[in-house]
Amino acid sequence: MNTIVPQKPAGATAVLVLGDGTVFWGRGVGAVGTNVGEVCFNTSITGYQEVLTDPSYAGQIITFTFPHIGNVGTTPQDLESNVPAARGLIIRDDITEPSNYRSTQHLDTWLKANNMIGLAGLDTRRLTRHIRDKGPPNGVICHDPSGNFDIAALLKQAKDWPGLDGMDLAKDVTCTQTYTWTQTRWTEKLQDHGDLDKDGRTPDFHVVAVDYGAKRNILRCLADAGCKVTVVPATATADDILRHKPDGVFLSNGPGDPAATGKYAVPVIQEIINTGKPVFGICLGHQLLSLAFGAKTYKLPMGHRGANQPVKDLETGKVEITSQNHGFCVDRKTLPNNVVETHTSLFDGIIEGMRATDKPVFSVQYHPEASPGPQDSHYLFHRFTKLMADQKKKA
Repeated sequence: MNTIVPQKPAGATAVLVLGDGTVFWGRGVGAVGTNVGEVCFNTSITGYQEVLTDPSYAGQIITFTFPHIGNVGTTPQDLESNVPAARGLIIRDDITEPSNYRSTQHLDTWLKANNMIGLAGLDTRRLTRHIRDKGPPNGVICHDPSGNFDIAALLKQAKDWPGLDGMDLAKDVTCTQTYTWTQTRWTEKLQDHGDLDKDGRTPDFHVVAVDYGAKRNILRCLADAGCKVTVVPATATADDILRHKPDGVFLSNGPGDPAATGKYAVPVIQEIINTGKPVFGICLGHQLLSLAFGAKTYKLPMGHRGANQPVKDLETGKVEITSQNHGFCVDRKTLPNNVVETHTSLFDGIIEGMRATDKPVFSVQYHPEASPGPQDSHYLFHRFTKLMADQKKKA
């Protein structure tokens, strides 16, 4: 394939080279360097810091379709993980100056401190259409203040990267040891996050959360619902989980191909299901749960990434606007007879939720913790606590 490289504009200090030979020039922001990943787009108009620190974005370079990135600065209170998992970001305009009372650091300063490469000045509409029409490509993002780039070498790097299909990334973003979580959601009154222990609240339930790349706000929502949360690594065995004597088990979000992570996660989940304990899965946790039931997953043509995704609850008829970030989904045709679909996407009709008819087990593909995004689906955390309360009554 002959690559036709558009003439480099004056002042270009960054470039995006896609595996199909398409080249986009721009201005570098954030860290200097080169990184490779799957190029995707996110349509959220708020929460860029939460998006960049979401472990589910491991292996991906994020294109923001909203132009005003940087307008609220950054704050440690909004981190979803200690170290950003995304491999780079792409924005239309230069980073906007922060104008928010919660901001403690300019986004560009934050990007440099976290060694994240960014590219500004790119036609994000053109790139988004490219992804929409051809699927998320492999790409290399490079920021060099000198403006010197070896396009042929960057193209080879993009072509040689294996892509997310078949890639287990949960092991790269999971915690390395078990820990306890008690922090609750941020409130205007506190001007900070609460704490289940320090607030004098007695937890009603004990949940073990399996960390495949868990967002902090999911853990906060569980704590907010009255749960003491023990977080265990993605590779934890069923014995590791059950020795904590949990009232319920939570399967977190995370990056990569569920079939790859499922090689070690699925047997553990099957053991947990067989105990009869309530189980709640989100995103990758939902996909892994489906594999544990014997269903299959597949890669979507372009994925769902944004905070405006309409989902219909098939059991109540209610429509929720949801926050989503996933590139794989469950094949509904492979669901067993004891599992029913509970939610469906009003964008493309994929399965967005399911539950077992013979076990206290359910899951959703989207993100009810909504960080960022609308809070329509917070009720799911209380649905989980109700299942645990019901099980306690039977005991």
